[in-house]
Amino acid sequence: MTERKVSADELIAAVIKALDEIKSEDIQILDLREIENTVCDYFIVCTGTSNTHVNAISGIVQKQVSKIVKEKPWHVEGEGPAEWILLDYVNVVVHVFQKHIREFYDIESLWGDAKITTIASSN
Repeated sequence: MTERKVSADELIAAVIKALDEIKSEDIQILDLREIENTVCDYFIVCTGTSNTHVNAISGIVQKQVSKIVKEKPWHVEGEGPAEWILLDYVNVVVHVFQKHIREFYDIESLWGDAKITTIASSN
């Protein structure tokens, strides 16, 4: 029996659902598929209000994605300081920032050629 590969759309939907539930701020999806030599197809970027909130966002995303689409991140980075946590799901990478760190790195500008979709919060 072969495992069904989860589509990027399914993974993104699960991540967005979790981000909305935990009240993440300023959620954006960067579509990198039209850019040459990218490491993945999509970035999902959001902001947490404190390191506690950033850690909680990371935890709920991992829990919900595992529950909804049965996927675990290939790699997780930054949980210690919790200023910028990266969840690498291979074709989708989730960046959870504290506001000042997000402003400093400004990855949306670094990937200025990406198609950016802003997700309206339901909160």
